[in-house]
Amino acid sequence: MTNALENRADELRERLHKVQQRITDATAKAGLAEEPTLVVVSKFFPASDVRILHELGMTEFGENKDQEAAAKAEELAEADLHWHFIGQLQSNKAKNVVKYATMVHSVDRASLVKALDKAMAREIEAAEEAGKPARADLDVLIQVDFGEEFSSEQKTAESRSGAQRGGVVPQEISDLARQISEAQHLRLRGLMTVAPLGAEPGKVFDRLREELTTLSETYPDATIMSAGMSHDLEAAVASGATHLRIGSDVLGSRPAVR
Repeated sequence: MTNALENRADELRERLHKVQQRITDATAKAGLAEEPTLVVVSKFFPASDVRILHELGMTEFGENKDQEAAAKAEELAEADLHWHFIGQLQSNKAKNVVKYATMVHSVDRASLVKALDKAMAREIEAAEEAGKPARADLDVLIQVDFGEEFSSEQKTAESRSGAQRGGVVPQEISDLARQISEAQHLRLRGLMTVAPLGAEPGKVFDRLREELTTLSETYPDATIMSAGMSHDLEAAVASGATHLRIGSDVLGSRPAVR
């Protein structure tokens, strides 16, 4: 390992330890018996960073761009990694994402449900023709948008910041859940949200927990609550998040996008 890689490994080890300690402390404070799963959001960072973090024991990684995610998944194919697709997904990219993603966190419309289900069917058929084992389904989460519920001012703040976040409003969850349940190769595992800018994260995450509790009454497999990032992970843990999506506090400031 070169000096540069050694230095980077030391940095990532220290950063990861600090985040894990925050999670441990937040879990204890909330009186919970089990810590949530840490999904390291590796977008814009090289595969070498993912490899270092894997050597440090991490297996769950999140990406939000298909081209970047696919390249990393291919480069690190020998490692036992689980890739979470967390960004807005165009329906025409579904055929690519199903090749490497373990879970898609950002399902928010019927057309994407159909595209993912169709893509999975093709993957299964191709695997069977090649005599290779194939998974039966793809785990998906419904992305929920609480922006309107937590005031129009926060919606305006997001618009001015250039943020473009997908998601269904809470009233649309049940209909989309039904469509997912009717898909042959998708499994509904829960809900995901990003706290709107300006909103109090804890209140948003509590609402997500309420919606998940209601959803799981009809769909028992829907137990995953994907919420919380670097700046609000403690609030997410307190609200019962099962999966945290942490990027900058583990990997550092994002590299300049070229």
